[in-house]
Amino acid sequence: MKPVQDDTGKRYVLLKRSEHASLVRDPETGNECYVQNDRLEHLAEESVLETAARTVEGPVRTLLSAVHDETGLGLLVELGKRGPLGVREMMDTYDCCESDLHGRLTVLTAADLIAETDVAGERGYRLTDDAETALETIGADIGEESAATRSTDDGPSGNDSDS
Repeated sequence: MKPVQDDTGKRYVLLKRSEHASLVRDPETGNECYVQNDRLEHLAEESVLETAARTVEGPVRTLLSAVHDETGLGLLVELGKRGPLGVREMMDTYDCCESDLHGRLTVLTAADLIAETDVAGERGYRLTDDAETALETIGADIGEESAATRSTDDGPSGNDSDS
């Protein structure tokens, strides 16, 4: 099996190739169909497993790739439930040494799952929209209250009011 793409950019997994047409499977739906060979190109830079992984929503793929244990996932869920948190508050509340917390915050920031923000005049972190989407998709209860807090914490545009 090899990943292929048709002339519209749609990706498939090549199952069988004949002289004029190839049997392909849509990794998103599992449907199989024949496509003319002259409409297909091999995707040498991508594996079949990467093609299959692309059927998972982008923010969820990022979450799965960046969060390697329950502590990291728990940190995201807590940021989702409690809203933006300051680094000092996280150090006081959670059972993490400073270097472990800093490492996790760095990885999650690099993955664009959290973003640095100001919390009561100190450095803190909040969920990004992608993290919020991913957590909601996997069924994490992050609550509506903190989502409202995040939207007003995003800076001047979050505080605009029409009334």
